[in-house]
Amino acid sequence: MSDNAAQIEFWNGQAGQTWVRAQEKMDAMLADLTTATIDRAAPKTAERVIDVGCGCGGTSIELAARGAAVWGIDISEPMLARAEQRASGLPEVHFTRTDAASAAFEPEHDLVFSRFGVMFFANPAAAFANLRTSLRPDGRLVFLCWRAAAENPWIAVAGRAVQPFLPAPETPPDPRAPGPFAFAEKDYLVEILRTAGYRNFAVEPLNGELSLGGTLDEALTFQGEIGPLSRVLAELDDEVKPIALQAAREALMPYAHADGIRLAAACWLVHADAG
Repeated sequence: MSDNAAQIEFWNGQAGQTWVRAQEKMDAMLADLTTATIDRAAPKTAERVIDVGCGCGGTSIELAARGAAVWGIDISEPMLARAEQRASGLPEVHFTRTDAASAAFEPEHDLVFSRFGVMFFANPAAAFANLRTSLRPDGRLVFLCWRAAAENPWIAVAGRAVQPFLPAPETPPDPRAPGPFAFAEKDYLVEILRTAGYRNFAVEPLNGELSLGGTLDEALTFQGEIGPLSRVLAELDDEVKPIALQAAREALMPYAHADGIRLAAACWLVHADAG
């Protein structure tokens, strides 16, 4: 069984379907961060690129628009089906369901790229070492990952508001466990890449601002699908749930602007050489 079996099950279940429904919203919300990451990767015409955790295909399509030949890989069948629909008629883009941690690669690619798709490996050093086998000796790795949740108000503001209503975990959560914020620690991230055999690391802060919706209702609905409020909706009974959601609404109110609900985001933009 794959080391990533739990993640494979998760992303092929309700989570994958949820992200497909939210695809347009997610692409719009992450557009500026996506552009900054692709600019850093600087794909050249005819370069061969692997887009790891390509999801619904938006980054793969944008990389191809820069002239690259793109292989988008993911473990989620629902998201890959959406990616195939979106890339129909683009011969320079193809997708396969592939576990990047264990796939057998050939060293024939110029770039391994990912936007928020590499934080879910059960054994990240081994997974990155495996991805390195896909690169030519002069190839490069470029990816975007989140810094700590506390540095990301777009998720932390509502999260803190609803935390008092949620049951306490039996054991403290492991901050390095597979998940969106697994690479929050810069030193840990660098050690992973060093262990995996990469050189010339650059781990740079990238800050931005995300729009969660045009109104508070839209923002709450979105975070109820993807974000801390999804746990509230899943775990709380009908009496407590509206109280917790009201707390989240009040916490988000100060971030309501004429053009929507906007909160800060904090990422690491990572570059490393294969050899």
